[in-house]
Amino acid sequence: MDQFTINLLFVGASFALYIGIAIWARAGSTSEFYAAGRGVHPVTNGMATAADWMSAASFISMAGLIAFTGYDNSTFLMGWTGGYVLLALLLAPYLRKFGKYTVSEFIGDRFYSQTARIVAVICLIVASVTYVIGQMTGVGVAFGRFLEVSNTSGLLIGACVVFAYAVFGGMKGVTYTQVAQYCVLITAYTIPAIFISLQLTGTPIPALGLFGDTASGEPLLTKLDAIVTELGFADYTAHHSNTLNMVLFTLSLMIGTAGLPHVIMRFFTVPKVSDARWSAGWTLVFIALLYLTAPAVGAMARLNITDMMWPNGGIEGGAVSVEEIDTDPRYDWMKTWQKTGLLDWEDKNGDGKIQYYNDKSEAMQTIAEEKGWVGNELTKFNRDILVLANPEIANLPGWVIGLVAAGGLAAALSTAAGLLLAISSAVSHDLVKGAINPSISEKGELMAARVAMAVAIVIATYLGLNPPGFAAQTVALAFGLAAASIFPALMMGIFSTRINNTGAVCGMLAGLTVTLIYIFLHKGWLFIPGTNSFTDADPLLGPIKSTSFGAIGAMINFAVAFVVAGMTKETPKEIVELVESVRIPRGAGAAQNK
Repeated sequence: MDQFTINLLFVGASFALYIGIAIWARAGSTSEFYAAGRGVHPVTNGMATAADWMSAASFISMAGLIAFTGYDNSTFLMGWTGGYVLLALLLAPYLRKFGKYTVSEFIGDRFYSQTARIVAVICLIVASVTYVIGQMTGVGVAFGRFLEVSNTSGLLIGACVVFAYAVFGGMKGVTYTQVAQYCVLITAYTIPAIFISLQLTGTPIPALGLFGDTASGEPLLTKLDAIVTELGFADYTAHHSNTLNMVLFTLSLMIGTAGLPHVIMRFFTVPKVSDARWSAGWTLVFIALLYLTAPAVGAMARLNITDMMWPNGGIEGGAVSVEEIDTDPRYDWMKTWQKTGLLDWEDKNGDGKIQYYNDKSEAMQTIAEEKGWVGNELTKFNRDILVLANPEIANLPGWVIGLVAAGGLAAALSTAAGLLLAISSAVSHDLVKGAINPSISEKGELMAARVAMAVAIVIATYLGLNPPGFAAQTVALAFGLAAASIFPALMMGIFSTRINNTGAVCGMLAGLTVTLIYIFLHKGWLFIPGTNSFTDADPLLGPIKSTSFGAIGAMINFAVAFVVAGMTKETPKEIVELVESVRIPRGAGAAQNK
């Protein structure tokens, strides 16, 4: 059986399972559509939340970014996991206790303002649509490779699949679909990693293999450092980027995580407040299984790729020949990925070999002149393909490649569905029912939610054709927007009775506007290529890249909210009592008075 057929079997079987679950758990009421009837078990919810969380950025893109940058991109791991701890401790239980369906509804009620609710909807839509662009980018990469079509065709096919099960299932259908998707994606991620770790280090646990020895007795990371530096690249295990930007970027990911609407919504689905905490704990366990493996996947893949491009022992042994790529089955993966437009090479100097090196390094330029090289001949290697190509690079069995295909698609589709649900809930429940037409029927509200989701899919698909970066980088922009707009409003809404409606609205608008402008200045207005004034290689504010600005936007949000609140009317007494009732356990006041 050929690889294409194996891929179709794995992908087809998983999709049949997802769509079958969505039909079985089809939402029949607004409560089921928005919060799955508040009847999801904490363990089940933890698994669904993990799938919702571990998007294309985590499954497809993160290891690729770590592989080609090394230590500096460990910020993705630190920020995303640290942010989940913040969410579990500071927000999830209190928001569940408040008892609403959406983040925007909480902000509207807490800040006793329809304006605050609408501004929260705008912030949510901007952050979520940016996040969906990253997911659709991953969908295009995965479908393009495993259905052997162009990246554009793959993205369009993926959009149709998301539409099929997210629009009809609502939160109830998405929850149980995501449980299945988690099982698929974690299996698909860890099995190839175990195989590759055994190949390179003899250790079946990838996280331990990362610090183990290769067959030659040399530590894996030491060997990798030696190879990449020989080719003019930076040390894999060293810190090279600006420390201030690194700290701001990690902070942006952390507080952005705690402000993501589609993740927060998951905690509205459990029966009790205590279940929200248990859900968060279980989610961290399920997330850890992938996040502890990702650094090993990145490092081992980088070593395998470099060995394949220099199969004879490095520069002195000679690069891989064009003939080898064309005839050796070990290099079939390169030709397959070339069809997607995400991988390419060119024999620029006509010597019959493909030299892969850092042609921007001064030391390598000297070596290149001596040897007659005219530039890096691996002309394109999209980092989003690395995890999906990893089993092929390591020459693993065909069924493992098919499993990874299903896992990559599960990761991208699960998060895309959650984000689209957050967008549709904001539009139908907070905008249509909450502001435009409060008397709308339940049936009409469900229809509005599904139409909003369909429109969001179309917009995200269009923008996904020309994303502002790799999947994980695009997602990082969304985290920055959530950090600058939603997280401060939630924190102040729960822990400060002084912040009033005017302060909250001004803070959200200030944080969102400043952050969005900074991102557009670096990534292009509305992410249109060529309309940017700066780049992340040469940022507007010294070392601060667009992906790191969310932390500064959050500080602006907090500052503006407190200043404006201090200049305007105090929070009404009934709202103060409401906030205290959410944060302080019932009966605690009496206990404190004794």
